[in-house]
Amino acid sequence: MNPGLPETLKWEGGKLHLLDQRILPHQQSYLTIETMQDAWQAINTLAVRGAPAIGVAAGFALTQAMLTSSEPSQKEIEQTAKYLKSARPTAVNLSWAVDRLVESWIESPSTETLEREALAIYHEDLAICQNIGKHGADLIQSNQGVLTHCNAGSLAVSRLGTATAPMYEQHSRGVPFRVYADETRPLYQGARLTAWELDQAGIDVTLICDNMAATTMASGKIDLALVGTDRVTRNGDVINKIGTLNVAILCKHFGIPFYVACPSSTFDRNTDSGQKVPIEQRDKQEVLGDHAATVKVLNPAFDITPAALVTGIITEKGITPAAGIADFLAS
Repeated sequence: MNPGLPETLKWEGGKLHLLDQRILPHQQSYLTIETMQDAWQAINTLAVRGAPAIGVAAGFALTQAMLTSSEPSQKEIEQTAKYLKSARPTAVNLSWAVDRLVESWIESPSTETLEREALAIYHEDLAICQNIGKHGADLIQSNQGVLTHCNAGSLAVSRLGTATAPMYEQHSRGVPFRVYADETRPLYQGARLTAWELDQAGIDVTLICDNMAATTMASGKIDLALVGTDRVTRNGDVINKIGTLNVAILCKHFGIPFYVACPSSTFDRNTDSGQKVPIEQRDKQEVLGDHAATVKVLNPAFDITPAALVTGIITEKGITPAAGIADFLAS
């Protein structure tokens, strides 16, 4: 089921290389991470993006920092982890991955331990995506139309993606279906990444502007919405790319199932609801582009979709109702 795309990241000889997603699909080029500042910048500016991919990259970046340190210590790794987590505060996989490495260092303080843990996170991510695909595939029926938003594909994880994993699974089974990809302003991850990725894999994909989702649903072209997420809080609220809430509200109006796909590591056990999640505010130039306007700009990177609008959440362990996340976490 490999969609035949370039690897999101490479770990070679103790050095991290990241596919620069800011210049896709026009160029395919890897950034070589030399310093922790390089890693922070790559994550912050979306050279690497997607919650699982950020977590995997952060694990390798933290390992590399300790490999190149003259005297690595618990104090240094904790300070470095805190700095790295500040790059994208909303995506819970980032803090989950670096905290996991810090804990492994405390238990067994060595760079070999860190590298083993970072590699384990990477290989777990591969298996998780495969299982998400298997659990979610049957939601996509023959000749249906599937709407997705932003990019939760192979480029957002190690391989196969989260929201796209069921698509790749059904495609490999020969099931015909259509995908409609929102462009996802202001950075166009849906247009630059998702539409390109699915087209490369031979999946029937149509790009639509963000403001076309309602009329596409009204025309009967959409049977299912399937998106990824950067965090799911304990009450089942979903924090995902800005515009996800729009899609969920439209699905509620038109009676279309709205599913979210993510690894269980994206569940935030410590936060009660989406209202308590810090929402990253990004630079206004992402919206203004080359325009020299001095107008104020509101540019939140994410929005909060209440659990009541979510039909179900697909993880590597199965499908669970959003409102049942607390029970899932307790099991």
